[in-house]
Amino acid sequence: MTRTVFCRKYQQDLPALETPPLPGPRGQEILNTVSAKAWQEWMAHQTRLINEKRLKVFEPATRQYLQEQMEGFFNNEEIDQAEGYVPPSDQ
Repeated sequence: MTRTVFCRKYQQDLPALETPPLPGPRGQEILNTVSAKAWQEWMAHQTRLINEKRLKVFEPATRQYLQEQMEGFFNNEEIDQAEGYVPPSDQ
């Protein structure tokens, strides 16, 4: 049986991630509050941000920026979009 969580992004019970996506307490919090669907959508958005903005993920400032964007994404707040990105449904 698939485990579910009450996803803070979608405000409904959805299938959960199988393992914490990050180490430590932060990963455990995401495991317990973010659905697999929301995590996959965040990973795609994060990849677009990294590519479009040419971010260097090894820099602490970049990691902090992505952490802030991730929190906003899961909390349905206004977040940065990759310039020039057009969602498939809008093409």
